[in-house]
Amino acid sequence: MIVLQQIGRALSLSGSMIWEVLWPLALGFLLSAVVETVVSKRTVSRLLGSDTPKSVALATAFGAASSSCSYAAVAVARSLFRKGATFANSIIFEFASTNLVFELGLVLFVLLGWRFVSAEFAGGLLMVVLLAFIFRATLRPDMVNEARQQAERGVLGKMEGHGAMDMSVTDGPLVLRLFSGRAYTATSHYFFMNIYSLWFDLLLGFLIAGAVAAWVPDAVWSHLFLSGHGIWSEIWGAFIGPLVAVVTFVCSVGNVPLAAVLWRGGISFGGVIAFIFADLIIVPILDIYRKYYGRRTAVYLFVVSFATMATAGLIVGLLFRAFNATPTDRNITQIESYPAWNATTYLDIAFLLLMIVLAVRFLRTGGIPMLRAMEHPPEEHARDRDPVCGMAVDPAHATHRVERDGQTYVFCSAGCKETFEKDTAASHPASTAGGLPPQSH
Repeated sequence: MIVLQQIGRALSLSGSMIWEVLWPLALGFLLSAVVETVVSKRTVSRLLGSDTPKSVALATAFGAASSSCSYAAVAVARSLFRKGATFANSIIFEFASTNLVFELGLVLFVLLGWRFVSAEFAGGLLMVVLLAFIFRATLRPDMVNEARQQAERGVLGKMEGHGAMDMSVTDGPLVLRLFSGRAYTATSHYFFMNIYSLWFDLLLGFLIAGAVAAWVPDAVWSHLFLSGHGIWSEIWGAFIGPLVAVVTFVCSVGNVPLAAVLWRGGISFGGVIAFIFADLIIVPILDIYRKYYGRRTAVYLFVVSFATMATAGLIVGLLFRAFNATPTDRNITQIESYPAWNATTYLDIAFLLLMIVLAVRFLRTGGIPMLRAMEHPPEEHARDRDPVCGMAVDPAHATHRVERDGQTYVFCSAGCKETFEKDTAASHPASTAGGLPPQSH
């Protein structure tokens, strides 16, 4: 009976945290989906082809406006690298994609407050600067060439289809693009693509956070994090934070609930920030690095990433400490709050209704087949391209086709086919698929 009660308490705490962050997650996914709808990945690749301060800034901005899923970010980074972006800019894009995105900031704000949001974004920008300098000083041409050769082999990781898809609407004035039928469809697809990419990590993160909050006494964390030892706690926290992230296997926004529990348990302020940064060095991601870029580059990325994350977390923690801006309240009430008729509940209901509206569009425009395609590799030489989203499609098995002007166009889903047929602009794939030419067969 006691065991069941403890399990029930852990699940209750997990559910409470999910309810608290439901609307900020939905809002963050929506904002990311809108940006992805109007920014083409081909354009991004073209702008990130040189290692200049401007291209680093663009890599940071484009990453911050993209999907927050760590696996998708890694897949997109390799896709950008293969399409012409430099290796350094591809990795910087990846880091910004998981550490500077809308939904991360919103969830942090709800669970931990504005100071953590400020520290996260300040530390994220600092991490980008550190990465740029480290890459310039240590990244040798032979390692880049080795990484490119391995990347061109197309070894499978995760979310390969996500990395290849480009449903952006790039033709016409921005306002008209935003309110077009194609943009509505693309936004709904990107929205649920992001949810599909993240649902497991989010669920795992909330379950682990609930279990830790319910079962692990705060005294255990206090001893582990050397709480109450002044600046040594700050230094140790920044070092141990990323290591805790590595062994939890939780990435993306899913590690924020656990960060809240660790803060309550006594980890330093900088340690929390370093922990959140470390979603890109969990074991499954490191294994994907090995597949994508080779063993030597994977080890290099782990060492550079860990050093950058720990350093950025430590510097931010010390700066907040120097200005007496470090939060002092470790009583995270959101962990043990329960649904009530308040602003959170009203916002959750509003965004659930919005999700239903997007779901209707998503389901009516072939969203489910699109999700199935997300895990399939973009075999560029053996397959043709969907002229709307840019996804690789096998013409021998494609069920959605259109004959036009003597050419046959194949589509990954009914949604892309409908978009192509309804919008006359979609008859020019070079503008709707990020510069992809029409394929005939």
